[in-house]
Amino acid sequence: MAKKIFIDGKAGTTGLRIFERLENFKGIEIITLSEEKRKDLAARKEALNSADIAFLCLPDDAARESVSLIENDNTVVIDTSTAHRTDEAFAYGFPELSASHREKLKNSKRIAVPGCHASGFIALVYPLIEAGILSETENLSCFSLTGYSGGGKKMIAEYEDAERDVLLEAPRQYGITQQHKHLKEMKAISGIENAPVFCPVVAPFYSGMEVTVPIFKSMLKDGTTLDDIKNIYKEKYNGPIVNFKENNDEAGFISANAYSDLDTMEVSVFGNEDRIILTARYDNLGKGASGAAIECLNIVLNQDETTGLVIK
Repeated sequence: MAKKIFIDGKAGTTGLRIFERLENFKGIEIITLSEEKRKDLAARKEALNSADIAFLCLPDDAARESVSLIENDNTVVIDTSTAHRTDEAFAYGFPELSASHREKLKNSKRIAVPGCHASGFIALVYPLIEAGILSETENLSCFSLTGYSGGGKKMIAEYEDAERDVLLEAPRQYGITQQHKHLKEMKAISGIENAPVFCPVVAPFYSGMEVTVPIFKSMLKDGTTLDDIKNIYKEKYNGPIVNFKENNDEAGFISANAYSDLDTMEVSVFGNEDRIILTARYDNLGKGASGAAIECLNIVLNQDETTGLVIK
C-alpha cells in the first residue's frame, strides 16, 4: 500500500524542493490541498491526520500548531522548522552523528530536520566532544558563508531583482546581535556548554554553504595532533552523504558553492599543529534543508537513504 505524504507549507522554498524530489518516488501518494485550502485549518488538520508522513515546512509557530492538530498516533512528522530541534521528544535528523542518533530517528514518530548553519557546526564539533579531545567548556567561534536562497522567497527575489540594491553585490554579515535562531541547536546538539560566537554571512550566489570552526592547539587535549582530528572524522564520516576529504581545497582556496545542487557534505581539516581550521561544505538547500529531510524520510521508510538525493 502506498504511503500517504503531506507537505504542510508546500509553497515555500524547502516545501517546493521536497515536493519536486517526491515526484520521482515510487510507492507514495502525495496529499495536496488547493490554493484556497492550503491555509485552511480544518483542511490542514484532515490532511495531517490522513498522512502516514507529514513534512512541516512552516514558520516555527505554525509548525507547533500543526503538531498540535495531529491526533493520529501513526503519523510521522518531519519538521524542517526551528521549533522542535532541541525538543527531546523529537529525533534530531542527522543520523551520521552516531548509531544512537540513527536508531532514534529510525524509530521516531517525531523528527526535527537540522538547521543549515547548525548542520556544519555540529558535524565538526560533536565528534571532537564525543572523542574527549575538545572540552565541552571551551569557548568556540564559527564563521558560516551561505548563498542567498537560504533566506527564502523574499530574499531570493531581492537578490535576483535586476535593479537590486548595490549593497547586495557584496557579502553581508548578519545575526550581529548574537541571537541567531540556530545557536540554541548548535549548543544543545554538539554538547558544548556555551553558545559559540557565530558570524553568518550571506553572499551573492544562489546556493552552497561553508562552515568554519577555528581551533587553537591549546584548546585540545594535551598530545592531540592534526592527524588525530582527521582520523576521528575519517572514522565517523565515511558514508555516501557525509564524508571526510583531505586536501580538498581548490589551489589554496575553499569555495562555498562547491557543493551547490548536491546533497552531500564534505568535512575537511586545514591549518597546522598550532592553528587548525575545521570546515564543512554542502548545499544550504541540500544537506542543509530539503536533502536532509528526504534522507530522514528514506530512513523512516527503511530504504536506501540516498534515494531521491544527488550524491557526489
